[in-house]
Parts: sequence; structure tokens; C-alpha cells
Amino acid sequence: MFSLKVRPGHPAFLDLPWLDSIVDWPGERFVELPRGPSRHEVRFVVYEQGLYVVKELPRNAARQDYEVLRALETKDVTAAVPVGIVEGRHPDHGAERSAAIITRYLEHSFTYQDLVQDHDFGARREQMLDAFAGLLVELHLAGCFWGDCSLANVLYRYDAEAIEPIMIDAETAVLRESLSEGQREEDLDIMTLNVAGGMADIAAARGLPIDDADLTLGEDIAERYRNLWRELTETRTIAPEEGFKITEKINRLNELGFDVDEVDLLPADGGGRLRMKVKVGGRNFHSAKLQRLTGVEALERQARQVLSDLHYYQCLTGATTATGKEVAAVRWRVGIFEPMLERLRAMAEIADPIQAYCAVLRHRYLKSCECGCDVGTEAAFQDWLAVDRPDY
Repeated sequence: MFSLKVRPGHPAFLDLPWLDSIVDWPGERFVELPRGPSRHEVRFVVYEQGLYVVKELPRNAARQDYEVLRALETKDVTAAVPVGIVEGRHPDHGAERSAAIITRYLEHSFTYQDLVQDHDFGARREQMLDAFAGLLVELHLAGCFWGDCSLANVLYRYDAEAIEPIMIDAETAVLRESLSEGQREEDLDIMTLNVAGGMADIAAARGLPIDDADLTLGEDIAERYRNLWRELTETRTIAPEEGFKITEKINRLNELGFDVDEVDLLPADGGGRLRMKVKVGGRNFHSAKLQRLTGVEALERQARQVLSDLHYYQCLTGATTATGKEVAAVRWRVGIFEPMLERLRAMAEIADPIQAYCAVLRHRYLKSCECGCDVGTEAAFQDWLAVDRPDY
């Protein structure tokens, strides 16, 4: 008899035929959705509580996947949300199908194949570099050695003008208190090799010679990773009267989206200077701030762009004092932000109203630059409606 562990707030999943392989489940039990390449069988099932992903795999791999994803959830790392795990299924399926892990379906997500243009990522290449590097930095800061970072083990979502990557496969991952430089470099080597293989597969699928494959993509990601890692972890020496540099450092990290948990200041150079080391937290500074102000959940760069609209409104209304800015924030949320979201939600072709709101803000900026003056949100919105735009 199988055993089933499910977290509160989700279906019991007892109505699923767990004694059968998910390959043999009747068609009415799942829905067909786009999916990338996977070495394991995957099915999507719908419940009143939402859409879920069931992945069939060996018991030990399932346990590792589930436990690591649960731990990463507490560390604010961008990863799939684990919901349950099933073990002890019918032995006829063999070891490869003896267990299954259940995760929440990631709304508005897509695979790397949806970003490919010709044989590479075209205009999205720079975004892919930054996104992958940022995800690996997040994982390594959390003490997670991935062991199998690849294009196929990540899903993606549009995040304002950027891309957010989400780790979806943790069966090879290991969590430690912290990672050594050697462990981090090993993970980078694995990533570089896997990404080169993925790019070679893309070229082959399009009938292109291997020389046309973007084989340096992984190396570019590794370079971006190292630059970001230095920015986040370097120890700087400052003079006692240079306290402003602490604020500068915190602001710079916040701009990158990282929270700052604490700043260590230790005597250096015989006590004449201070050694400054910053401990960073999750990469959700702006999204947490937006949720505090509005109760709205958004991705990090989406939140950053929406908050810039708040600052824009505060400037228009002349709010300069702390109290004035607080009052303006309430008026912006009630009179600008929430009504625009409602209008976007009412549009059938828009699946992600927050992303669409960011697109309107971007359009307002471009039109204002073109006109040489501030065109305003409503005029930008109406013009945005009139032009060809992607679905969000």
C-alpha cells in the first residue's frame, strides 16, 4: 500500500490512482500543458485549489527533491513549491516509478524552448545571462549545491523587462550550512557543461551545424555569477568617518533586489579602520515592500517597476515629507493602482495583470521620451491598447 504525505491547504490527492503509473492514468485525470524535456514522467492535474504537477521518480530521488524544495522555501529562494510526496507504489512499475512528488503549477511560466529564436535566445540573451547567474547566486548563498543546473531544470516567467528563473528539479541538490569556493566552482562547471549541451541540442533540432550553437552561454553565465557574487560577499575596509559607505552598499544591494540582514563592522589595520561585511538575505526586497504597501504579490522586478510608479505619483503630487508620502501612497493605491489592475483583469487576453501593468508603465516612459514631455498614465494606457502587444 502506498504512503502519501500532503501539506495542509492542498487537496488530499486520494482520488488519484497512485497504484498505477501516471503514464497509464485515464485522460480525464489530467490536462495537457506545454512542458520541456524531462527524464521523468510528468502530469498536470486540476483541483478546486489550483493546478498541480505530479512527477514520477525513484524513492530516494523523490525524497531528496521534496526535502530540498521545502528547505529552499524557507530561505526565500526562487524554486518550485512542494506540496506532497507519494511512496511505496506498485512494485511492477520498477524503481524508476516507485514514488512521485507533487508541486504547485507555476502560473505564467514557460520553458527555455519558448525563448529560443533561431539557434539562440536573440534579444533575450542578456536577460538569460543575468537570470541564470542570479538564480545560482541565490542558491549558493542559501548553501545549496545544485549538482545538475541546466536549461531544462528551470522554468521562466517574465518579470517586468527581465526574466525570472525558477528551480524545478532538486533531486541532485544538497543543502549545507555554506558552500566552499571549490564547491561553488564545481557547480559552475556542471552548469557550463549542461548549458553548452542544451545549446547544442537546440542547434541540432534546427538542423544547424554545431559551430552555430551558442556554446559559450554557460561561460557567460559563470562570468556574471562571479561578478554578482563579489558584489554581494566582498569585505571592504572603510574609515570610521565613512559610515555613508555602509548606506551606499545597502542601497546598491537593494537595487539588485537583495535584502540586507546585517552588517558586520570589525576593527582593521590596528583599529584605525573598519572591515565591513554585509550579510544578504533573499532576493525579494521590492516585492516584500510592495506587499507591505498594497497587499499585492508580484515578482521582484515587477514590484520594483510598480514602486517606481508610486514614486512618480508622489513627485506629481508634491509629497516630500514622510507623512505626505504615506498619504500619497494610499491615494495612489486606491485611485491609480487598483483601478488600473481591475481594468487589466477585465481584459480576456491578459493572463498576468501585474506584468501588463508594467508594460503600460514602460510604454508611458517610451512615449514620454518620444514626445519630450510627460504623457500621463491614462494617455499611455489608451495608446498601449491601440498598438500590437504580446499577451501577458
